[in-house]
Amino acid sequence: MARYTGPTTRISRRFGQLILGSGKAFERRGYPPGQHGPKSRRKFSEYAVGLNEKQKLRYIYGLLERQFRRVFEIAKRERGVTGERFLQLLETRLDSVIYLLGLAKSRAAARQFVNHGHIRVNGHKVDIASYNVQPGDEIEVKNTPASRQMATRQLEENRIRTVPGWLTLAPETFKATVVRLPTRDEMVQGVNEQLIVEFYSRF
Repeated sequence: MARYTGPTTRISRRFGQLILGSGKAFERRGYPPGQHGPKSRRKFSEYAVGLNEKQKLRYIYGLLERQFRRVFEIAKRERGVTGERFLQLLETRLDSVIYLLGLAKSRAAARQFVNHGHIRVNGHKVDIASYNVQPGDEIEVKNTPASRQMATRQLEENRIRTVPGWLTLAPETFKATVVRLPTRDEMVQGVNEQLIVEFYSRF
């Protein structure tokens, strides 16, 4: 399946929580999309519930199914709770970190910012959005007028967004540090990762 490029608020309405699109638009029409959306009382099978939860998380991070499944397989092989480790691998992707720092308005915009070479990790250019940061890594916006100007504009527009406790940001120097890995309560909410683990275990 290709990356979704359709109406964004429709995705939020489909899952009943704000995932993509405008929060105001979602508040106005908080019911499922389609002709029968306002009156929908569908009952979902166990399989459908797991599939919906998987799709919801995939849309949040904007990944293709192949990319998403690959991250899950890595998490499954590592030590610890598979579901939590899965979320950590998604949350510590470089594009996700750039979004959480307020350097981009969305994860899609953060992916583009990284792909265009505006980010340095530990002093080295990293233009791979899926690069996973580690505790102790230092992230910096490239020291050029164009990169810093874009970063400044995004920081001003996203200043109401709180940087999570596992990251530190020095806006004046455009530098951030990964203090530690995120805990479950610091990662994406409204998703039951255990349902996703159970869904993939069927195959």
